[in-house]
Amino acid sequence: MPSWNELVSALEAQKSDSEKNKWLFGKLIGSLQQVGKLRGGRNVLFYASAFLQKPQAHPMFLQITQEEINGFMSSMHGMDWSKGLTLIMHTPGGITNSTETIVAYLRSKFPNDIEVIVPTYAMSAGTMISLCADRIIMGRQSQLGPIDPQMPVGGRTVSAVAILDQFERAKKEISANRNMAHLWAPILPSLGPALLQEAQNAIDYSEKVVAGWLMRYMFNGQADAEAKGNTVASYFSRGSDKKSHGRRIDREEAREQGVVIEDLESSQDLQEAVLTAYHLMTILFEKSPAVKAIISERSKMWIKNIAVQPPVAR
Repeated sequence: MPSWNELVSALEAQKSDSEKNKWLFGKLIGSLQQVGKLRGGRNVLFYASAFLQKPQAHPMFLQITQEEINGFMSSMHGMDWSKGLTLIMHTPGGITNSTETIVAYLRSKFPNDIEVIVPTYAMSAGTMISLCADRIIMGRQSQLGPIDPQMPVGGRTVSAVAILDQFERAKKEISANRNMAHLWAPILPSLGPALLQEAQNAIDYSEKVVAGWLMRYMFNGQADAEAKGNTVASYFSRGSDKKSHGRRIDREEAREQGVVIEDLESSQDLQEAVLTAYHLMTILFEKSPAVKAIISERSKMWIKNIAVQPPVAR
């Protein structure tokens, strides 16, 4: 398997911009075709975000949003729905409602056979999509994350679980010591009843949606499918237990909860094809204005380009 540096050198050896584009997309699509071949002739789709290469971009340009449904529709056009889908994912997450829309579309086309491969990161809403699959393929370096919804508060996004936890902490501390009330006085107005209810609703919604997917797909046909679905969804949504929304959940931890996991290293050829495709996608993000991309093994693609200013050196 060529290293990232070797792939960059091979790209730079091309003489013109058009030749570089032809080489890069040719290699990337060739790697996806190899993944499909190794997975029994399946359809292959790679959805990725440049969140690691362009962290200075506005989050809405990097996260899962409603516009992705157009990308999935165009990239999947003409697929043979009987062959199943292998979805390779690299994303920091995004909007819960948009995630539900994407899953509904994917499952309308592939009701019985979707697998997700996580080369490195499928966090938050990316984890939600992964949990809608029949199985997840992960390597030693791969990670999922908590699915607790993020909410805008005071100009930043915070975990819905953290909002409820902060309110419970305030109640506990004030009940134990009335003098703590003046310390909490500046904070409590920001935790009004509407926000608390909205946070609880968001947690309940995401957990219920994921539990339903697990029951219908990953655990389909099992006598305890509903119980297992609820248990796994609850585990992944308890953000406070993970201490951080970005906290890493590796394949062993996911497997211990009952998630159906296959090891990427079980096939050296598959691992090489997936990681080569991943390296090529990161090079695309490094060398172009692309911030998100959906590319199929059939050369159909949707790419979002945004001019992102490089960070200012200090």
